[in-house]
Amino acid sequence: MTKWFVAAAAAIAIVAIPAAIAASPSKDKPNSAGAAQSQSADGNAAKACKAERVSLGVEAFNKKYGTNHNLKNAFGKCMSGKSKGKKDDKDEKDEDSGAAAKACKAERASIGVNAFAKKYGTNHNLKNAFGKCVSGMSKGKD
Repeated sequence: MTKWFVAAAAAIAIVAIPAAIAASPSKDKPNSAGAAQSQSADGNAAKACKAERVSLGVEAFNKKYGTNHNLKNAFGKCMSGKSKGKKDDKDEKDEDSGAAAKACKAERASIGVNAFAKKYGTNHNLKNAFGKCVSGMSKGKD
């Protein structure tokens, strides 16, 4: 009887120990590339917000960033603002192309579709005229 008990305990130990190790949270486990990038970007924003909260004091920080009734969402709003600040270059580029598209639409309306196609179109049927116009205006060309 004791042999069966020892054998059963050994079998449970063989199965349970690796399962426990695999299930335990570990900082050594590799993260995916996307998760690593988002953690580093959020980490920088978090560090900046923590430093600002320490320098201003908690009450002043909450008044500056908090938007709900008790101002307890201040840290999240700070992080969101700091994270969005890194994307400004891309947003400016999008705004430039939006302005270029509006200018091209206005030019197409003023000179007519056929003249616009002849001026900007480069392929066999001149159907790429609008894209060429927007591209050229975004790059600062005519």
